Amino acid sequence: MLKIKQFVFNPFGESTFVVSDEVTRQAIVVDPGMTTADEEARLDKYIDDNKLVLTGVVNTHMHLDHCFGIDHVRDRYGVPLRAHPADAPLGRDIAGQAAKFGMRVPVAGVEIDEPLHDGDRIMLGKEELEVIHVPGHSPGGIALYSATGKFVLAGDSLFAGAVGRTDILGGDHAQLIDSVRRRLLTLPGDTLVIPGHDRPTTIATERDTNPYLR
Repeated sequence: MLKIKQFVFNPFGESTFVVSDEVTRQAIVVDPGMTTADEEARLDKYIDDNKLVLTGVVNTHMHLDHCFGIDHVRDRYGVPLRAHPADAPLGRDIAGQAAKFGMRVPVAGVEIDEPLHDGDRIMLGKEELEVIHVPGHSPGGIALYSATGKFVLAGDSLFAGAVGRTDILGGDHAQLIDSVRRRLLTLPGDTLVIPGHDRPTTIATERDTNPYLR
């Protein structure tokens, strides 16, 4: 069975997740957004206290708020960064992204170590997460779906009553709406949607009530 631990980090209120298999203790960090030593320590303490064995970092997309802590996790645990290659240019230009928000950040850019594509499986023990390509918020946006756990980590593609912004680098509103309708709303209605910001929802709720998707 997969366990999800959520942290909220950085000035953007970004959600970082540790997903772990309760039997083998294998785990991944999804969208590490730590910007301070205190935030890094909170993540590390959870990993250490639960005796987790990290196998990788997975990014649902490469906008800056989801990338701040990538180097910390890679360097401390010796694991690769996995993300969709269509977002590689975003990863390389975190400093440029920050400049558009009037920010200066210590991370100039990051490179993807292992590309993920639609339909790939990420194994944690005997449990798996399916990679679903959901472009639109960014070109390489992905979601991570657990059929047995009945949840999907949706990144910034789908929110409770909303969808991701498309007025920032790499966004395409028509593409996002089409992607969410075809790739996410077709999941079982009782699937818990866990977004990259704010509160969770369900596929059925968003299918029935989300004003952007009707």
